[in-house]
Amino acid sequence: MKFKTFTPKAQNKSDKKWFLIDAEDKTLGHLASKIAVILRGKNKATFAPHLDMGDYVVVINAEKIKLTGNKEKQKEYIHHTGYLGHLRRKSLILVRKTHPCRILYQAVAGMIPRNRLKKYVLEKLKIYPGSEHPHSGQKLETILI
Repeated sequence: MKFKTFTPKAQNKSDKKWFLIDAEDKTLGHLASKIAVILRGKNKATFAPHLDMGDYVVVINAEKIKLTGNKEKQKEYIHHTGYLGHLRRKSLILVRKTHPCRILYQAVAGMIPRNRLKKYVLEKLKIYPGSEHPHSGQKLETILI
């Protein structure tokens, strides 16, 4: 008896599903890991690490996400420009005021492998600070996490 290895074909954009997630009062790390699984397609039986098999994710109320412990006061976002002495630090409180969607985006981006697909996987993530979003034309499936 001869067995053959199953290799899935890459999906078209029209075959991918759209999911809606409400981030209000959800923990950042738990929510980010669930979103990363959906974006990569690891929740499907036809997952292949070399193909973009994931679905689209629309996240609303990103400004109301919560963090555990003392992270609200102590967490910092660090960025280095590449020049000497240009290490930039921003506190979570400042990032929440100016760019509330960036908190969740960076958490999800850190959970996606650093390879050629990362850019395309993260393009399918749509984050909005309030409850309004422009994707009402899609067939959104609500996920309770």
